[in-house]
Amino acid sequence: QVQLVESGGGLVQAGGSLRLSCVASGGTFSTYGMGWFRQAPGKEREFVAVIYWSSGNAYYEDSVKGRFTISRDNAKNTVSLQMNSLKPEDTAVYFCAGTDSPIVTYGPAGYVYWGQGTQVTVSS
Repeated sequence: QVQLVESGGGLVQAGGSLRLSCVASGGTFSTYGMGWFRQAPGKEREFVAVIYWSSGNAYYEDSVKGRFTISRDNAKNTVSLQMNSLKPEDTAVYFCAGTDSPIVTYGPAGYVYWGQGTQVTVSS
């Protein structure tokens, strides 16, 4: 059973940066890729970014392109999300998730493993 633990959330002013990390354990070989999602109060969980363990290929939601960077460290089973130029609309709980599909997957239904989430709050 894959377990995911996120860290790195917090409170930051608009224009600032945060770095989220997700450590995977318990059989990461069963996942093709790791993604980040976010969910703001009253809104649906939305895709942010995904990276694939083998190829390193990464994909982003349009509103975060150029501001967020996802990376992975295969040796440490860790995926990180560097978030720069943060905006108040980036405020949400951010979740790390693992997908067992080799096809690029953007919807939450395509992810089978989930972390507990970490709060990111961007003040204006």
